[in-house]
Amino acid sequence: MSEGKIRLYVDQPLGAGQAVRLSSDQAHYLVGVMRLAAGAVILLFNGRDGEWRATLAEAGKRGAIAVCEVETNPQTLPPDLWLVFAPIKKARTDFIVEKAVELGVRRILPVQTRHTNSERIRQDRLQAHAVEAAEQCRATFVPEVADLVPLDRLLRQWPEDRCLYWCDEAAIGQPAEITGPAGPAAILIGPEGGFSADEAAKLRGMPNLAPLSLGPRILRADTAALAAITLWQARHGDWR
Repeated sequence: MSEGKIRLYVDQPLGAGQAVRLSSDQAHYLVGVMRLAAGAVILLFNGRDGEWRATLAEAGKRGAIAVCEVETNPQTLPPDLWLVFAPIKKARTDFIVEKAVELGVRRILPVQTRHTNSERIRQDRLQAHAVEAAEQCRATFVPEVADLVPLDRLLRQWPEDRCLYWCDEAAIGQPAEITGPAGPAAILIGPEGGFSADEAAKLRGMPNLAPLSLGPRILRADTAALAAITLWQARHGDWR
């Protein structure tokens, strides 16, 4: 493990010479599971100060301290893209959050619609999934996973300068392409049962709406989220 292949998120300042006390769970993972000892090298990031190579100065199953040595990756933000989606089954919602972090979004917003299967979410659990995904994909930023809000409330408060790409089943068969402008954007994925007629009418009345086709087939919600993020990243994001 001398190359620092283990990567952990910490909610503490990072910088040269900074000592970081790891959580008991992290200490148990490093010492009890990965069998690391004092002197082992790991990587740390906090979403603000970049990624740092650190050496374990103390290593016990109940506590560990790592000392930052050198920055290995500068702090970077993903493009200003939000993912707005209606939660589905637990494992598939987890999948959406995980892959959205890997593909590169800045904020994740679950919404309650007329046909949403789940009336509540565990925001803390989904945020933990976002952290784990960032640890695995070498991201230096962890998107916020917001708590569940009604779609109506979200639309009433929608920023005027943020383009909303609505993955509309009515657009099936049209070219799958991003036609909106560059700049702040969001992707909206509906529930498995689709949007109700009144929800669809409200969406079509929004001035900054851009309907988005995802090709000739109707995709499952989790597949649609990944496809839409990919299309936007290829056109306006940091994949180019």
